[in-house]
Amino acid sequence: MPPAHSPSPTSAGSPGSPAPHGASTAPPAGANDTIDALDGRLIRLLAEEPRIGVLECSRRLQVARGTVQARLDRLQAKGVIGGFGPEVDPAAIGYPVTAFATLEISQGQGTDVRAHLASVPEVLELHTITGVGDMMVRIVARSNADLQRVIDRVVGFDGIVRSSTAIVLENPVPYRILPLVDQAAAE
Repeated sequence: MPPAHSPSPTSAGSPGSPAPHGASTAPPAGANDTIDALDGRLIRLLAEEPRIGVLECSRRLQVARGTVQARLDRLQAKGVIGGFGPEVDPAAIGYPVTAFATLEISQGQGTDVRAHLASVPEVLELHTITGVGDMMVRIVARSNADLQRVIDRVVGFDGIVRSSTAIVLENPVPYRILPLVDQAAAE
């Protein structure tokens, strides 16, 4: 979930949540020049204690403050860290129903469909995909009845020709990144 505000890493209450779900800046295939063990420890510390400051990071990691700041700047520039905003739970703000919709779109309508979907607040993510559909969206709603309203708004666009929706019943492995960070840092 993209943050509404991204403070600089040196501001009070700084570094926090992991990059938004769709944010990705991948290194070349087979090469891991993106993060090392210190970067991995820094990312883990920031994920576990989002409000920690740069000075406290340097103390806990036992490296110079300038080293931490330089690492943060580099990780941001490379797209490894995409933001420092709060993680917001849709259920906690009144949207407890989550669903995934696979959309088939008319040829040549991708740009218009993307713009339409970006205008729907309940659309949290949009991915273009291979397979049966062309796009997959993660949507939220206030209830199952409200989900119908959201779906109607999503598919009520001429560029979308067919949809299939699956309601999430449970999320036993919520979005996580730290196991992947640990693995990448160890390579």
